[in-house]
Amino acid sequence: MADEIKDLPDSLFLVAVEDMAGGETQETLSFSRSPTVLLTFAANRFTRSAARHYQERFGIGAMDWRMLVMLTREPGSSVSHAARTIGIDKAAVSRCLKRLEADGLAAPDDVARRRDWYLTAKGHALHAEVLAVALARQRKLLDGFSEEDVGRLNRYLSRFLDNLDALSGEDREG
Repeated sequence: MADEIKDLPDSLFLVAVEDMAGGETQETLSFSRSPTVLLTFAANRFTRSAARHYQERFGIGAMDWRMLVMLTREPGSSVSHAARTIGIDKAAVSRCLKRLEADGLAAPDDVARRRDWYLTAKGHALHAEVLAVALARQRKLLDGFSEEDVGRLNRYLSRFLDNLDALSGEDREG
């Protein structure tokens, strides 16, 4: 059943390495067999690559691009909502929005003491321009994947995020 927690053996994710100083063997996470390691490495390398590319081409960083997408997808988002959705801390989202505001790409709308953020016309135009490049980069990253593969990958990542939310809830309780 999909809702049951299945015990996966730790050995599936571990590798034995020799301690160079003492000659003893220790276990640690495998770089190639641990999904959490692979996901972290992929996310870090993807973000660094995207940040460099978007900075050089459009003068924005990866976080700025995420917020352009967020405000296109959900106009009127608050800092708190954007932070929860994207999974970035509120301070980073707030700094990003201030940067986008300074560049004329986003603007706040104060409603009952809650600041909701929207893209400006300039922000929408930049979003459209970056989107075309982002889609081309995504096609290259998914080279060799079928539509079914992409669907499976999306379902796996969604399940992973659901499990992460549940784990985060446990962390807050404990």
